Amino acid sequence: MSTPTLALVGVAGGAGTTRTTVEMAATLGRAGRSVAVLDAAFGTQGLATHVRGRITDDVTAVAVGETAFETALYDADYDVPGRVSFCPAHAPFERLARAKAPDAARALGTAVADAADRFDHVLVDVPPVAANPAVEALTAVDRHALVAPATRRGADLLPRQRGRLRDLDAPADAVVATRTDAPDAVSVEGADHALPAGDPVGPDALDPESALAPAVAAAVEALLEVDLDLDFEEPGLLDRLG
Repeated sequence: MSTPTLALVGVAGGAGTTRTTVEMAATLGRAGRSVAVLDAAFGTQGLATHVRGRITDDVTAVAVGETAFETALYDADYDVPGRVSFCPAHAPFERLARAKAPDAARALGTAVADAADRFDHVLVDVPPVAANPAVEALTAVDRHALVAPATRRGADLLPRQRGRLRDLDAPADAVVATRTDAPDAVSVEGADHALPAGDPVGPDALDPESALAPAVAAAVEALLEVDLDLDFEEPGLLDRLG
Protein backbone atom coordinates (compact mmCIF):
# COMPACT_ATOMS: atom_id res chain seq x y z
CA MET A 1 0.00 0.00 0.00
CA SER A 2 1.35 3.44 -0.94
CA THR A 3 2.16 6.03 1.69
CA PRO A 4 -0.70 8.52 2.15
CA THR A 5 0.49 12.00 1.17
CA LEU A 6 -1.61 15.03 2.10
CA ALA A 7 -1.30 18.73 1.30
CA LEU A 8 -2.93 21.15 3.72
CA VAL A 9 -3.59 24.36 1.80
CA GLY A 10 -4.40 27.65 3.47
CA VAL A 11 -7.13 29.74 1.87
CA ALA A 12 -5.40 32.87 3.24
CA GLY A 13 -2.36 33.88 5.22
CA GLY A 14 -2.89 33.29 8.91
CA ALA A 15 -5.45 30.55 8.35
CA GLY A 16 -3.71 28.29 10.85
CA THR A 17 -2.42 25.90 8.21
CA THR A 18 1.01 25.37 9.75
CA ARG A 19 -0.45 24.85 13.21
CA THR A 20 -3.02 22.40 11.83
CA THR A 21 -0.29 20.50 9.98
CA VAL A 22 1.85 20.26 13.12
CA GLU A 23 -1.13 19.12 15.21
CA MET A 24 -1.90 16.40 12.68
CA ALA A 25 1.72 15.29 12.66
CA ALA A 26 1.78 15.12 16.46
CA THR A 27 -1.41 13.07 16.37
CA LEU A 28 0.16 10.56 13.99
CA GLY A 29 3.25 10.40 16.19
CA ARG A 30 1.10 9.75 19.25
CA ALA A 31 -0.47 6.86 17.34
CA GLY A 32 2.96 5.33 16.76
CA ARG A 33 3.27 6.40 13.13
CA SER A 34 6.23 8.01 11.42
CA VAL A 35 5.40 11.24 9.60
CA ALA A 36 7.38 13.80 7.62
CA VAL A 37 6.16 17.39 7.35
CA LEU A 38 7.49 19.41 4.42
CA ASP A 39 7.21 23.19 4.21
CA ALA A 40 6.04 24.56 0.86
CA ALA A 41 5.36 28.00 2.37
CA PHE A 42 8.80 29.35 1.51
CA GLY A 43 7.79 32.96 2.08
CA THR A 44 6.49 32.72 5.65
CA GLN A 45 8.73 29.86 6.86
CA GLY A 46 6.31 29.12 9.69
CA LEU A 47 7.28 25.50 10.15
CA ALA A 48 10.77 26.58 11.24
CA THR A 49 9.31 27.95 14.49
CA HIS A 50 8.42 24.38 15.47
CA VAL A 51 12.01 23.14 15.13
CA ARG A 52 14.14 23.12 18.26
CA GLY A 53 17.75 24.18 17.90
CA ARG A 54 19.73 25.54 14.99
CA ILE A 55 18.53 24.97 11.43
CA THR A 56 21.33 24.52 8.93
CA ASP A 57 20.01 22.71 5.84
CA ASP A 58 16.39 23.29 4.86
CA VAL A 59 13.84 22.48 2.19
CA THR A 60 14.95 25.36 -0.06
CA ALA A 61 18.50 24.00 -0.02
CA VAL A 62 17.05 20.66 -1.09
CA ALA A 63 15.10 22.38 -3.86
CA VAL A 64 18.15 24.10 -5.33
CA GLY A 65 20.29 20.99 -5.07
CA GLU A 66 22.61 22.18 -2.31
CA THR A 67 21.80 19.39 0.14
CA ALA A 68 20.11 16.01 0.34
CA PHE A 69 16.60 15.61 1.69
CA GLU A 70 17.63 13.55 4.70
CA THR A 71 20.02 16.24 5.94
CA ALA A 72 17.18 18.78 6.04
CA LEU A 73 15.03 16.68 8.39
CA TYR A 74 14.69 17.63 12.06
CA ASP A 75 13.01 15.23 14.47
CA ALA A 76 10.59 16.77 16.96
CA ASP A 77 11.32 15.94 20.59
CA TYR A 78 7.73 14.93 21.33
CA ASP A 79 7.25 12.18 23.90
CA VAL A 80 5.40 9.89 21.50
CA PRO A 81 5.97 6.32 20.26
CA GLY A 82 6.16 7.44 16.63
CA ARG A 83 8.53 9.72 14.74
CA VAL A 84 7.65 13.29 13.76
CA SER A 85 10.17 14.93 11.45
CA PHE A 86 10.09 18.45 10.00
CA CYS A 87 11.65 19.67 6.76
CA PRO A 88 11.27 23.44 7.21
CA ALA A 89 12.00 26.45 5.05
CA HIS A 90 14.64 28.63 6.70
CA ALA A 91 16.75 30.51 4.20
CA PRO A 92 18.04 33.91 3.09
CA PHE A 93 16.06 35.78 0.47
CA GLU A 94 18.49 34.95 -2.32
CA ARG A 95 17.99 31.20 -1.89
CA LEU A 96 14.26 31.62 -1.41
CA ALA A 97 14.09 33.31 -4.80
CA ARG A 98 16.06 30.52 -6.48
CA ALA A 99 13.94 27.86 -4.78
CA LYS A 100 10.79 29.32 -6.33
CA ALA A 101 12.05 28.80 -9.89
CA PRO A 102 10.21 26.07 -11.85
CA ASP A 103 13.06 23.53 -11.85
CA ALA A 104 13.73 24.02 -8.14
CA ALA A 105 10.05 23.79 -7.31
CA ARG A 106 9.88 20.46 -9.12
CA ALA A 107 12.56 19.19 -6.74
CA LEU A 108 10.01 19.64 -3.98
CA GLY A 109 7.95 16.92 -5.64
CA THR A 110 10.99 14.66 -5.61
CA ALA A 111 11.41 15.36 -1.90
CA VAL A 112 7.78 14.38 -1.26
CA ALA A 113 8.38 11.09 -3.08
CA ASP A 114 11.58 10.56 -1.07
CA ALA A 115 9.67 11.16 2.15
CA ALA A 116 6.99 8.71 1.09
CA ASP A 117 9.68 6.03 0.80
CA ARG A 118 10.91 6.71 4.35
CA PHE A 119 7.79 7.50 6.39
CA ASP A 120 4.32 6.09 7.05
CA HIS A 121 2.73 9.45 6.19
CA VAL A 122 3.72 12.69 4.49
CA LEU A 123 2.11 16.08 5.18
CA VAL A 124 2.88 19.25 3.24
CA ASP A 125 2.21 22.74 4.60
CA VAL A 126 1.05 24.77 1.59
CA PRO A 127 0.27 28.51 1.43
CA PRO A 128 -2.52 29.99 -0.70
CA VAL A 129 -1.73 28.87 -4.23
CA ALA A 130 0.14 31.63 -6.04
CA ALA A 131 3.69 30.36 -6.71
CA ASN A 132 5.55 27.39 -8.15
CA PRO A 133 6.30 25.56 -4.85
CA ALA A 134 2.60 25.49 -3.92
CA VAL A 135 1.64 24.21 -7.36
CA GLU A 136 4.30 21.49 -7.23
CA ALA A 137 3.22 20.46 -3.74
CA LEU A 138 -0.35 19.99 -4.91
CA THR A 139 0.63 17.84 -7.87
CA ALA A 140 3.09 15.78 -5.81
CA VAL A 141 0.55 14.48 -3.26
CA ASP A 142 -2.52 12.36 -3.65
CA ARG A 143 -4.84 14.12 -1.18
CA HIS A 144 -5.69 17.77 -0.61
CA ALA A 145 -7.45 19.66 2.17
CA LEU A 146 -8.23 23.36 2.30
CA VAL A 147 -7.75 25.09 5.66
CA ALA A 148 -10.04 28.05 6.30
CA PRO A 149 -10.34 30.10 9.49
CA ALA A 150 -13.87 30.53 10.82
CA THR A 151 -13.84 34.21 9.92
CA ARG A 152 -15.70 36.21 7.29
CA ARG A 153 -12.46 36.55 5.32
CA GLY A 154 -11.80 32.82 5.50
CA ALA A 155 -15.31 31.99 4.33
CA ASP A 156 -15.10 34.54 1.50
CA LEU A 157 -11.73 33.32 0.19
CA LEU A 158 -12.55 29.62 0.34
CA PRO A 159 -14.29 29.48 -3.09
CA ARG A 160 -11.30 31.14 -4.77
CA GLN A 161 -8.81 28.58 -3.47
CA ARG A 162 -11.22 25.75 -4.16
CA GLY A 163 -11.35 26.94 -7.77
CA ARG A 164 -7.56 27.16 -8.05
CA LEU A 165 -7.19 23.57 -6.87
CA ARG A 166 -9.72 22.45 -9.48
CA ASP A 167 -7.82 24.39 -12.17
CA LEU A 168 -4.67 22.48 -11.20
CA ASP A 169 -6.52 19.16 -11.38
CA ALA A 170 -5.96 18.74 -7.64
CA PRO A 171 -9.45 19.26 -6.23
CA ALA A 172 -9.93 19.57 -2.49
CA ASP A 173 -10.95 16.34 -0.81
CA ALA A 174 -12.11 18.19 2.30
CA VAL A 175 -12.27 21.55 4.06
CA VAL A 176 -10.91 22.04 7.58
CA ALA A 177 -12.28 25.03 9.48
CA THR A 178 -10.03 26.40 12.22
CA ARG A 179 -10.68 28.46 15.37
CA THR A 180 -14.33 27.50 15.28
CA ASP A 181 -14.74 28.19 19.00
CA ALA A 182 -13.79 31.88 18.76
CA PRO A 183 -16.48 34.27 20.07
CA ASP A 184 -16.80 35.89 16.64
CA ALA A 185 -16.51 32.67 14.61
CA VAL A 186 -18.65 32.40 11.49
CA SER A 187 -19.88 29.33 9.68
CA VAL A 188 -17.57 28.02 6.94
CA GLU A 189 -19.86 26.60 4.29
CA GLY A 190 -18.94 23.08 3.24
CA ALA A 191 -16.47 22.50 6.09
CA ASP A 192 -15.93 18.79 6.75
CA HIS A 193 -13.97 19.23 9.98
CA ALA A 194 -14.11 21.87 12.71
CA LEU A 195 -11.07 22.53 14.91
CA PRO A 196 -11.10 24.73 18.03
CA ALA A 197 -8.25 27.17 18.53
CA GLY A 198 -6.33 25.27 21.20
CA ASP A 199 -3.43 26.49 23.29
CA PRO A 200 -1.19 28.92 21.34
CA VAL A 201 1.92 27.04 22.47
CA GLY A 202 0.81 23.57 21.34
CA PRO A 203 0.79 21.05 19.97
CA ASP A 204 -2.39 20.25 21.88
CA ALA A 205 -2.63 16.88 20.14
CA LEU A 206 -0.08 15.55 22.62
CA ASP A 207 -2.62 16.04 25.44
CA PRO A 208 -5.55 13.62 25.04
CA GLU A 209 -7.60 15.73 27.46
CA SER A 210 -7.42 18.87 25.32
CA ALA A 211 -10.42 19.94 23.26
CA LEU A 212 -8.34 20.10 20.09
CA ALA A 213 -6.80 16.61 20.26
CA PRO A 214 -9.90 14.49 19.45
CA ALA A 215 -11.03 16.91 16.74
CA VAL A 216 -7.64 16.72 15.03
CA ALA A 217 -7.56 12.93 15.36
CA ALA A 218 -10.97 12.63 13.70
CA ALA A 219 -9.82 14.86 10.85
CA VAL A 220 -6.59 12.88 10.38
CA GLU A 221 -8.44 9.57 10.29
CA ALA A 222 -10.84 10.86 7.64
CA LEU A 223 -8.27 12.67 5.51
CA LEU A 224 -5.75 9.83 5.48
CA GLU A 225 -8.30 7.02 5.70
CA VAL A 226 -6.58 5.42 8.68
CA ASP A 227 -7.67 4.13 12.08
CA LEU A 228 -5.34 5.57 14.69
CA ASP A 229 -6.91 3.73 17.64
CA LEU A 230 -6.36 6.67 20.00
CA ASP A 231 -8.20 7.05 23.28
CA PHE A 232 -9.62 10.30 24.59
CA GLU A 233 -11.21 11.18 27.89
CA GLU A 234 -14.99 11.40 27.77
CA PRO A 235 -16.24 14.65 29.37
CA GLY A 236 -17.70 14.01 32.79
CA LEU A 237 -21.20 14.87 33.89
CA LEU A 238 -20.06 18.04 35.61
CA ASP A 239 -18.23 19.12 32.45
CA ARG A 240 -21.36 18.60 30.37
CA LEU A 241 -23.52 20.48 32.84
CA GLY A 242 -21.00 23.29 33.29
